[in-house]
Amino acid sequence: MFLTRIRLNTARAGARKFLISPRAMHGAVTKAFAEGLPAPEAGARVLWRLDRNSRDEVYCYIVSPERPDLTHVVEQAGWPTTQTWETRDYAPFLARLESGQRWAFRLTANPVHSIRRKDGEPTKVTAHRTPRHQLGWLLQRQEANGFQITAKPEERRRAPGDDYEVIVRDRHAHRFGKTESDGRPNQVALTSVTFDGRLEITDPGALRRMLTAGLGRAKAYGCGLMTLAPVN
Repeated sequence: MFLTRIRLNTARAGARKFLISPRAMHGAVTKAFAEGLPAPEAGARVLWRLDRNSRDEVYCYIVSPERPDLTHVVEQAGWPTTQTWETRDYAPFLARLESGQRWAFRLTANPVHSIRRKDGEPTKVTAHRTPRHQLGWLLQRQEANGFQITAKPEERRRAPGDDYEVIVRDRHAHRFGKTESDGRPNQVALTSVTFDGRLEITDPGALRRMLTAGLGRAKAYGCGLMTLAPVN
């Protein structure tokens, strides 16, 4: 597995297109591999996420079974003469994960649930719209994926529901067209949110699987990739 980071030049039209269109960014990531997206290996797959930091810099992170070539992204949306991208072998980091370790994490995800509006109707996948329900979606998945979000000490809880070391931010609603494999046009609507917080590892094997296979839906469109960083 490989972890790649590339900075996008937001002064360029190509970068702005990637920022507003998950479909366009998905296409760029797909073209980073000579034979198209690599076949999943033991559940691992290609994941990507766009991040904007406190200095208003935008980075794309990619986790992939094969090493990507992002020359075309640099040419369209980067700095072709001064900056390319960084790719590191992800396996040594994944191998060092152990139970009890604490990490800061970031995850952009598509929190959804299935609802039935009337008796007898089929269920419909619908986005969670409030931070409380979006966080609830993540909490429901922590045990199966090998982590536990850190609880806040009671003296630091500022309001009801402020129980965990996590912030839910950057809600974005996307709608775009796509062509199905049989040629039919289709409309895709998805809502993404970003979780920033702290966690403790409870099952390293399950966490490794999630870090390389993703969490939740809409993985092709920039959701599902969690990254870890040392706790400050």
